[in-house]
Amino acid sequence: MKTEKISLYGVLIALALILSYVESQIPAFVAIPGMKLGLTNIVVLTALFLLGEKSAMMINIFRIIVVSILFGNAMSFAFSIVGGMLSTLVMIVLKRSGKFKIIGISAAGGITHNIGQIITAIVLLGTKAIAWYLPILWISGISSGILIGIIGGAVCSRLDKTKVE
Repeated sequence: MKTEKISLYGVLIALALILSYVESQIPAFVAIPGMKLGLTNIVVLTALFLLGEKSAMMINIFRIIVVSILFGNAMSFAFSIVGGMLSTLVMIVLKRSGKFKIIGISAAGGITHNIGQIITAIVLLGTKAIAWYLPILWISGISSGILIGIIGGAVCSRLDKTKVE
């Protein structure tokens, strides 16, 4: 692996950690408990579109582990790893299809992250009753996914891909 690529990985992971911390400081939206903007997904989208699938997955896994150690606990890790991996896999599949732009891919990532979190809650709590909350989270997942997709698209368009590879 080239030194530049390793350095870029470090910068992207550091940026994801910073965005995660910033997001943790934003007061929760009272009407929708558990809703977050997903600012760290800007980093995952950038990695996916500029570095490739494997890089996006590796950066996201490392980010989830470090954020859970620094700012979370075992429960937050469980919710993050399932939601994060599911959303990253879906974004990879949609990007591969060539039928979706970055905003649609990001929105789908937001929705599937919420699905992963609900699946985790069902398993950990031992009840399917929590599934009623999914449509509410979908609204926030779509909204934040579109916003993150717009920002991620702007970031990707401003970075020179040839300098990243």
